[in-house]
Amino acid sequence: MKKWSSILANLAVSYISIVLVIVLLLCSAFYVYFSGAYKEELRNRNQLVLANAAQTIETSVLQRVKQIYLDLSLNKTADVRAFADASFASSPSKALELQEVLKSKVTGNSDIIHAVHLYSPGQNRMISSLYGLVFNVDQGNSYPYFADWVGGMRSNKQNSLWTPVRLVPQDIFSSLSGGKGEALLTYAHGYPYQASGANSELIIAIDVKESAINAILADKLSLSYRGTFVLDAYGNPINDHGQEASAMSAAYSASIFKTILAKEKAGSFNDSINGVQQFVSYQAFNSVDWKLYSAVPSHLFYQKSIFVQKLVLGIGIAAIAIGILLSAIFARATYRPIKRLAGKIRGLSGHMTDPSGNEFRLIDSAFSRLNDKVSSLEETLQANSLAIRHNVVLNLLNNSYTREKLAEELQFLSIDREYPSYCCMIVHSGEALAKLDFRNLQYMMYGIINQLEALSLPDARIIAQELPDKKIAVLLFSERNEDELLEHLSRYVLAAGQQHVQMQLQLSWGSPVSDIMDVHQSYKEAVTLMKYGYFYPESSILKDIGLLSRESSIEEIPQPLLIRFREKLHARQLPETLSAVEQLVSHMREGHYSADYCHYIMANTVFVFSECLKSVRYQPPAGGALDYYHQYEKKHDIFVFRDWLVEAITTYMEQMEKRNNDRSTSSVEAAKQYILGNLSQDLSLDAVAAKAFISPKYLSKLFKEETGVTYTEYVTSSRMERAKELIESNTMTIEQVAGEVGYATVAYFIKKFKEAYGCTPGSYLRHSALEA
Repeated sequence: MKKWSSILANLAVSYISIVLVIVLLLCSAFYVYFSGAYKEELRNRNQLVLANAAQTIETSVLQRVKQIYLDLSLNKTADVRAFADASFASSPSKALELQEVLKSKVTGNSDIIHAVHLYSPGQNRMISSLYGLVFNVDQGNSYPYFADWVGGMRSNKQNSLWTPVRLVPQDIFSSLSGGKGEALLTYAHGYPYQASGANSELIIAIDVKESAINAILADKLSLSYRGTFVLDAYGNPINDHGQEASAMSAAYSASIFKTILAKEKAGSFNDSINGVQQFVSYQAFNSVDWKLYSAVPSHLFYQKSIFVQKLVLGIGIAAIAIGILLSAIFARATYRPIKRLAGKIRGLSGHMTDPSGNEFRLIDSAFSRLNDKVSSLEETLQANSLAIRHNVVLNLLNNSYTREKLAEELQFLSIDREYPSYCCMIVHSGEALAKLDFRNLQYMMYGIINQLEALSLPDARIIAQELPDKKIAVLLFSERNEDELLEHLSRYVLAAGQQHVQMQLQLSWGSPVSDIMDVHQSYKEAVTLMKYGYFYPESSILKDIGLLSRESSIEEIPQPLLIRFREKLHARQLPETLSAVEQLVSHMREGHYSADYCHYIMANTVFVFSECLKSVRYQPPAGGALDYYHQYEKKHDIFVFRDWLVEAITTYMEQMEKRNNDRSTSSVEAAKQYILGNLSQDLSLDAVAAKAFISPKYLSKLFKEETGVTYTEYVTSSRMERAKELIESNTMTIEQVAGEVGYATVAYFIKKFKEAYGCTPGSYLRHSALEA
C-alpha cells in the first residue's frame, strides 16, 4: 500500500471515530431527553385525567348530594324541623307526607342515591324513604346499618360527615343472612345548617350508591381503575371494589400513607407494591377532605414510551450509516488539499522529491523553512515596535483588551509587574501644534513624548503616546496614590512645554484606579475634563472632578437671553448685542451646563448671526467669505471665540451703518419713528408710506434691505417689544396692553405674543416676576 493511502486511511478512521462518538452522545442525549419528556407528558396527561375524574365525582355526585340536603332543609311544603317535636309521633299523616317528600328526592336522583333518612337525636327516631318511621333507632337488628353515621354525628364537632362504603341488605330488620344488598356510603349533615353534629336538632342522611362513583372511575380511568381508591383524610377507602378491597388497600397501605401525608393537592411518585413497580398518582378533592388515589404498574403506564425509544435507536443507526458515508466523502475531500499542498511545495522547491514520500514530511520541511522566514519577520516587528506600542496604549485606553490579551501585550510596554495605582493625563497644546506641518508636528510630538518618558520619578513609571486628535496621553503607573506626585509631574510638563518647545500647554487628570484594566475610566475622565478646558483656557491644570457632573446636566441657558441676542442683532443695536454675547459667555463659564450643550449654543449663535447676514445680503469687506461656522470650528477656546464674534458683529454693524447712510435712510427712519410713536394706530403699509412721503412698494423694499425683515414683521416685532415692556412694568392688564399696542382682540394679541416669545403674556409676566 502506498504511503499516500495511509494518510487517507487515517483521515477516514478519524472521521468515522468522530461520527461514532457524536452519534452515540446525541443518541444518549436524545434518549434521555425525549424518553424523559414523553414520560413527563404521560404523567401530566394522567394527572389531567385524574383531576377530571375527581372533578366529575365532585359535580356529578358530591355536589348533587349536598344540593339534595339543601332542598330538604329548605323545603316549605314539608317542614322537616317539625319531626323533632314530640307531638310529631301522634300525627301519622305528617309522617306519610314527609316520607313522600323523601321518596320523591330518591326517585328524582335514583342514579346516585339509594335512600334518604331523617333522624331526630332528641326523640331517637328516624323516618326513612325506604324504611318508613323507625322508633328507638339505636335498638334492634337494624341499628348496625345506621350506627356509622348516627354514632359519628352524635360525637362530631363538625356539621357533616361522609362514611366509608358498607354493604346494606334489602331487609335490615331481619336477622337472616344472605339476600341481595347495596354498597352504600352515607352523607350526614346536621340541621340547622351551621349546627355541629352533637348539637343538631335533626340529622339528614343520604345513602349514596358506591356504583355511581365506581362508574365514573371506570369511565375516566379505564387503565388504572382496579388500583384506584377514594381515600378519606385518614387513608380509609371511601369506595369499595368488592371482596378484594381490604386486601388491595392493605397491600397499598405504604403508598396510601405517603399520599395522605403529601401536602400538595396533586402529585405522583413511583413505588414498589408487592414487589411490582407501580406508578402512583393522586388528586385532592375541592369540597371534601378526600384524595383520589391511583396505582398502575409502571410497565403498563410507560409502555407508550417504548415507541419513542425504538425511534431514537432507529435514528441513531441511520445517523451512523450516513455518518460513515459522509466520513468517506470528507476524508477524500480533506486529502485533496493536502495533496495539492504537497504538489505546490514540490513545485516551489525547484527539484523533484521522492513521489512515494510521505506528504506530511514534505509539509514539515516546508514549515521549517517558513519558520526561518517568521524569525526574519519578528526582527521586522521589533523594528516597528514603536507603532505596535502606540496601538497597545490606544487599545488599553479604549478598553479593547480582555485581561488575558492585555497580559500578552504588556510586554510591548516593558511592563513586567503590577502597580497599586494607575492614572491618565491628557496634554493639549491648543493651536500651537495645529499650525505646524506634518514633519514638524511629528518631530515636536516625539520630542515631548521622549522628555516625558525620560523623566525619573521615584516608584513610578511613565508611558506617553500621541492621540489621533494631536493630544498626548500620559499613563502614570505608581507605587502609591499621592496628589503630590501628580502635582510634581504636572508642573514639570508645563515647565518643559514652556522652556523647550515654547508652548502654553493645558493638562487634565483622571481619577487614579487600582487595576490596569480600569485605566480607561481615568482616561475617559481626563478627556471629559479636557473638553471644559475650552471654557477655562486660563486653567493650566484641569483636575476638578466636579466638572464631570456637568456632563449629565440638563440645565439650559435662559431663552430670554438667546432671544435678546437675536433681537438686538436684527435691530443692529451694537452695545446691547455685544452685551448679550458677553452674557452668553459668562453663562457658559459659570453655569452648570454640559460642554456639548455649550458648543451647541455657540454654533446656534453663529448660525443666527450668519442667517442675519444672509437676510440683508451682507458682503464682508475685502471680499471675505461668509463661512462663519467654519471659522468658529477653528477657535480653540471661548475667549478667542468671543473676541472673534465681537469683532465680526462690530464690523457687520459698522458696514451696515455705512450702507444705510448711503441710501435713503431718512425715509425708513421716519417710518420707524412714526411706527414706534403710533403703535396703537393704523400702521398699514399704505398709511405709513403716506407719512414718509414714499410709495408703499418702495418703503417695503427699503425695510427689507435695511432691517433684514419685512415691513409687517417689523411692525409686529415693534408691537411685541412694546408689549413686553408694558408687561414687565406690571402696571396694566393684558387687555389694556393689547389695546395699547394696536390689537383690537385680546385672543389675537396672545397668539402673536406666543409666536414671538414662545409663551403667553401671562406666563411671561410670571417668569419675569420670578427672575426679579
